[in-house]
Amino acid sequence: MSADCRRGDNAPVPIVILNNSGRRFPADPGETVLEAAQRAGIALPYSCRAGVCGSCKATLLEGHCDYPRNPPVALSGTSPGQHAVLLCQAVPRDDLVIEAREVTSVEDIARRQLDVVVADKRPLAPEVVGLRLRPAPGEARLNWLPGQYLDVLLEDGRRRPFSIASGPQADGVIELHVRHVAGGGFTSWVNDALQVGDTLRIEGPLGTFVPREDSERPMLFMAGGTGFAPVKAIVEHFIALGTRRSMQVYWGARSAADLYLRSLAESWEQAAHALRFHSVLSDPEQAEQSGLRMGLIHEAVLEDQPDLSGHDVYMSGPPAMIDAGRKLFLDAGLPEDRLYYDSFDYAPDVLAQILAGRAGLADL
Repeated sequence: MSADCRRGDNAPVPIVILNNSGRRFPADPGETVLEAAQRAGIALPYSCRAGVCGSCKATLLEGHCDYPRNPPVALSGTSPGQHAVLLCQAVPRDDLVIEAREVTSVEDIARRQLDVVVADKRPLAPEVVGLRLRPAPGEARLNWLPGQYLDVLLEDGRRRPFSIASGPQADGVIELHVRHVAGGGFTSWVNDALQVGDTLRIEGPLGTFVPREDSERPMLFMAGGTGFAPVKAIVEHFIALGTRRSMQVYWGARSAADLYLRSLAESWEQAAHALRFHSVLSDPEQAEQSGLRMGLIHEAVLEDQPDLSGHDVYMSGPPAMIDAGRKLFLDAGLPEDRLYYDSFDYAPDVLAQILAGRAGLADL
């Protein structure tokens, strides 16, 4: 079979084979590779689930697939000779052989739904609210790995994803940082109306942006805005482990107020002597007023670390930041299999609306 993503005749039961491990699983009609893998209990990398971020990009070695849901935006500019495929959108047309990273550390953690009660709500920044959620009476606490996220389930069936800003706690408390999106119905409701004592329905854990502990290489973390939440969880995990690996943590925002837990991040340098924290502001006036470093976050990283060939890199934030960082960091010598990132600025249905608007199919 040739490696090609195009329409073709459906095979009765397409089989997906992972070239690295030899593991295989069937894909039901209309099911994406990622969905089929998850149904089989196999964890492949993903984040936005809408074809935008590129977290689930893999190499198609054999077979044919199609993209009937969303266009594979994250493959834009990719050479056809690379045979790249987006696992969250690719629907097999026949048997596939793919080269993809497996994240086995998350496979044994059960994904489930539960009710949680808002135990605390406080403003963290002008447009960011901090929530602490506690399992409702009778609910077992959620288990997750630092860096994963959850979905808040809305009554109309829609979902809103939020990174968990901490690792698992003995009391089951879940920490979220919710950015208020202008015109966003759910985040506006959280900002204006959600009260301590209210109940939410959630599902998790989700995502594969988790610590990789099988390495002794120095680590570099880059966060944009509330992308700080999962980075915080992973950094605190490594600090708790007592790691001696070097950690460079960069957090970028527009204003100093948007670096809503800067004092906490600065305190990490005392807890881990091999850790250095860097704050960067994109607004020149804000940077001058606060005395903080001015510039774009990925440019600041490369000014300090022009050669990334010996690093492991974790990044989380808006899709534009992730896209810029991914391209430039690979150019700086970072092997792609040492780049881990989390990118979702919007829920999948909102992303779908944005994509439809770009295609002229919706008037937003």
